[in-house]
Amino acid sequence: MGSESGTLGNLRVRRAGSRRWWLLAFVLLSGLGGPFAAALAQEGCLKQVFNRYCLGADVTPLMQQQPAVTQNDGDRVALIFYNGPDRDYVMAFRGRIYKVLRQYRTTTQLRFDELYGLLRDKYGAGSDRSRFPGYATTPGRKQSAIRRGEGLAKHRWEPGGGWHIELSWTRELGLSLAYIADELDRQQQAELEGGY
Repeated sequence: MGSESGTLGNLRVRRAGSRRWWLLAFVLLSGLGGPFAAALAQEGCLKQVFNRYCLGADVTPLMQQQPAVTQNDGDRVALIFYNGPDRDYVMAFRGRIYKVLRQYRTTTQLRFDELYGLLRDKYGAGSDRSRFPGYATTPGRKQSAIRRGEGLAKHRWEPGGGWHIELSWTRELGLSLAYIADELDRQQQAELEGGY
């Protein structure tokens, strides 16, 4: 199939043997796509997170949406959005979103198990990176260790595509779910550790 050019209203459309362009044009022009259409259009989007944020994409459009809190520290930007009782933290390095973390207000074993089950069903078992003291062998003792800061529950999934997921329960953040862009995270960590 060769390439063809045409117009759709005032929008010039190039057909390259794929229906994707027509679908994208329809969704964008009809206004039906909402955040999904915006995510499709964003360059560098590795993964759409929580139907709102685009991991790996430019952070500038989010900064214009009036986040509850904005912190800017040179090459690093942190935005906090309220999502009902939960908080969404969007972290960017050099203008690109490298981490999206949702902090859940409700922190219980039941909620942790529910989120773990959803992620396990979608991405497989993942890897358990939890750390607990020797005495914490039951769920109740593990919860106590977490609350005292002596332990943490953490699972990680690496579905490929340059990003990974971490579900964790710690004293500092409580229950949280993070989506992390691998290369951007490596870059920001290297600069942080390098001190330049």
